[in-house]
Amino acid sequence: MTTTVQRTRSRSSSFSPEPVVVPRSKRRGLLARFTLIPEVEEPYDYKRSTKWFITFQVAIAAAAAPMGSAILLPALPQLASDLHSTPTITNLSVALYMLSMSIFPLWWSSFSETLGRRSIYLVSFALFTLWNIISGISTSMGMLIVMRMLGGGASASVQAVGAGTIADIWEVKERGRAMGIFYLGPLLGPLLAPIIGGALSQKWGWRSTQWFQVIYGGILCVLLAFCLPETLARKTPPVPDIQAGDEKSDARSQLTRISTRQSVHLKTKKAAAIFKRCIIDPLSVLAFLRFPAVLITVYLASVTFGSLYILNISIQQTFSSAPYNFSVIILGLLYIPNSLGYIFASIIGGRWVDHIMHREARAAGRYDEHGKLIFRPEDRMRENAWIAAVMFPLALIWYGWSAEKGVHWIVPMIANFFFGLGSMIIFGVATTMLTEFMPKRSSSGVAVNNFVRNIFSCVGGIIAQPIISAIGDGWLFTIVGIICLISATSVVWAMRRFGPKWRLVMDEKLSKL
Repeated sequence: MTTTVQRTRSRSSSFSPEPVVVPRSKRRGLLARFTLIPEVEEPYDYKRSTKWFITFQVAIAAAAAPMGSAILLPALPQLASDLHSTPTITNLSVALYMLSMSIFPLWWSSFSETLGRRSIYLVSFALFTLWNIISGISTSMGMLIVMRMLGGGASASVQAVGAGTIADIWEVKERGRAMGIFYLGPLLGPLLAPIIGGALSQKWGWRSTQWFQVIYGGILCVLLAFCLPETLARKTPPVPDIQAGDEKSDARSQLTRISTRQSVHLKTKKAAAIFKRCIIDPLSVLAFLRFPAVLITVYLASVTFGSLYILNISIQQTFSSAPYNFSVIILGLLYIPNSLGYIFASIIGGRWVDHIMHREARAAGRYDEHGKLIFRPEDRMRENAWIAAVMFPLALIWYGWSAEKGVHWIVPMIANFFFGLGSMIIFGVATTMLTEFMPKRSSSGVAVNNFVRNIFSCVGGIIAQPIISAIGDGWLFTIVGIICLISATSVVWAMRRFGPKWRLVMDEKLSKL
């Protein structure tokens, strides 16, 4: 019950207490003394302008990972030729990049819950910059794929930790809009990256795309080092037991002798504990998939994300060949329509879902003892989710057959706009719900989502090219569209039908952990 109240209670917007600034010497995180924005004891108490600036930083950092995957898309034919590889193997430079983005956030999110958000951001983007330097000088496809996997894993830290940062500073009643703005970063990446990648590749070759990422990563390191405070809530330290402490002190003051066998046993036990904490414990977040509400939310986001990467591969393959035969830079521009849909959905989707949350809470008469609204995560899937669940699958079928028949390019591009619009609503709703289902481990919930959805995107990126060659865009996207339509509508129905019951059971089990 405590978990539920903590997650869903709304605080009054009419009174915002003055934030208590943490002394510079006690600030947490790597290089914390250099932050220009001070850490405060209660992140909710930041001024709105400061919250939006932090959200902006996290959003542009979150753009790095999807930008890294999309920036090479227009240059894949050029890359295959330069490194003497086949199209299928070349596509692995994108597909395995996505796979690493699914795996690494499990560890990033786990470490962030103990080490804090700031340290994870700085370490991961320093590594991102390093791996992209090596990618830029790669001499073989194997070397490039390995370096891109490492770079994707490093930049993927924000995919999980970023949503946790948003949950750290924004209250539930405002989180939908904030999450929508945060997601503009990951979605502006795919909008701008193919354009930038196409222009750079046409002028200086595909390697210039990797050097662009080096510059981007370096700028992010500087920005985050000076402008991002630690936002993870502080844990109240336990009151020390003076008597116990004295006994331990006396025990330490006495000389002791232990055998070599005992010493080895103690060191082995300590090493095993470190191994468990660093390697095994992060995998424990996958256990959250045993909760139906988490499982079906992650499944919906994953099916949608997998279809996105099938679409990405299709665009560069279909429009680089007859009857279109577009150049590299034009291929990059073809990724604009679905990204415009993302932006439009981010702007209106967050406000829309916040309105729905308030409406449902008032209609159900959910008020706490102070007369403030109590919100429920499952309320985020209402008419907005129904519309999106139908829109993006039908847009996929529309795109597939218009591209298959070689009609004017504007027709499949209009379909892509509606795909972007519908899929973004799904992404935003799913991510926000996961942070609210597990408020004390919001980054872990998002990490589970990223793990599964990026596996789907990896598989989609690998199978798209061979299937298009075998059966064409029309039948491929008809199959994908039908799967997405059945999956999305089933998930929305199940969440409305069983969501409250699942949440209560989940709250009870989580409270015992």
